[in-house]
Amino acid sequence: MAHSLSSAKAQIKTEAFRRTIDGSQVDLYTLKNSNGLEAHLTNYGGIVISLTVPDRTGKPGDVVLGYDNLNDYIGNTPYFGALIGRYGNRIAGGRFTIDGVEYQLAQNHGPNALHGGRKGFDKVVWKAEQVEAGDGPALRLTYSSKDGEENYPGTLSCTVTYTLMNTNGLKIEYAAETDKPTIVNLTQHSYFNLKDGGASDILGHELMIKASRFTPVDEGLIPTGELRPVAGTPFDFQKPMKIGARIGNDDEQLNFGRGYDQNWVLDRQGKDLELVATVYEATSSRFMEVLTTEPGVQFYSGNLLGETRKGKSGTVYRPRAGLCLETQHFPDSPNHPTFPATDLKPGQKYTQTTIYHFSTKS
Repeated sequence: MAHSLSSAKAQIKTEAFRRTIDGSQVDLYTLKNSNGLEAHLTNYGGIVISLTVPDRTGKPGDVVLGYDNLNDYIGNTPYFGALIGRYGNRIAGGRFTIDGVEYQLAQNHGPNALHGGRKGFDKVVWKAEQVEAGDGPALRLTYSSKDGEENYPGTLSCTVTYTLMNTNGLKIEYAAETDKPTIVNLTQHSYFNLKDGGASDILGHELMIKASRFTPVDEGLIPTGELRPVAGTPFDFQKPMKIGARIGNDDEQLNFGRGYDQNWVLDRQGKDLELVATVYEATSSRFMEVLTTEPGVQFYSGNLLGETRKGKSGTVYRPRAGLCLETQHFPDSPNHPTFPATDLKPGQKYTQTTIYHFSTKS
C-alpha cells in the first residue's frame, strides 16, 4: 500500500518494505521536489538510499552509493547513507568521563569506539512522520535512545528532519535532548559520486574545504589534539583541487588512513549556516555545495570500499568510488578539552543543520 502527501508540485510517497525489524515496520519514502529532484529514504537507520540529480544536459542520475535491497543495508555495510549516533566518528579506547564517572563503550573499531557502537543509530528503526515544510517535502524521524543503550548515559530523545528543498538542496536538521549528562555528535554518512553514482572513482572530483587547519591522527585514526595548518600539505583544499592530485603522496597522515580520512577544522564566521565545502565533477558538470552549522567536517575518500559487496544494479564499488563529507564536532572530543564540546546536559538542546545543495556549472 502506497500513499502520498503532495503540494502543487512537491510530493512525498510512502511504501511498505514489507519488513519488520525489532517489532517496527520499515518503510520506503520517496521525496520529490518541485524541480523533479527525487530522494528515496527509509526509516531503518534514516538511510538516504538514492538521490537523483540532473547533469548539465538535464539527465537525472543517482549521486549516492547504496544497495538495491534492505537486506544488504542490514548486513555488513560501510554506513551507506545512514544517520550516525549517538557519537559520530571515533572515541579513543571507547572511554570517556562525565562528572568523574568513566563510561566504557563497545570497542567496535580496533581498540576504539566508532559511530555509536555495535548497534548505533544507523541500525535502529526510527519513527517516521511526513511534515509540512515551506521549502519542500519533508520527513521527520524520531528515536529515543534509552539510558544505557550502547553504554551511553541518559535517555536521548532525537529528531532528524530531511527536507528535499525546492531550491535543490537536501536539508538535514538534527535535534536532541537528554535526561542525564551525556555526549552527542550526530552526522550523516552518505557517499557521493557526482559522475556516475559509484561506477568509477571520485579522484577527478574537485574539492574545496573552507579550512586552514585539520586534526592529525595517530595510527588508530584518533586525533592527537593538534590543530595543524593545511598549508603546504596534501590536506590543503582551500582552493578547489582534484581529490586524486595528492592522495598518493608519501605522507604519514595519508598512509594512516590509506587516503583521506581526517577531520577539517572549518574556518567559520559564527554559529549560523555557512558554506564550508564544494565538490565539482566536470563530466556531468554537477556541483555540490555543503552548508552547515558544525565546527568540523570529516572528509573520507572511500578508501576501503573494495572490501564491500556489490551495490546498486550489480555495480562493484571499488576503493574511492564515493566520498563522504560528514559535518560534525571533532572525533574523540570528550577526551580533548580544547576541542569544541560535545557534552549535553538536561535542559539543553543539541541542534545541527546541514544542507547538500546541487546545481550544475560550466
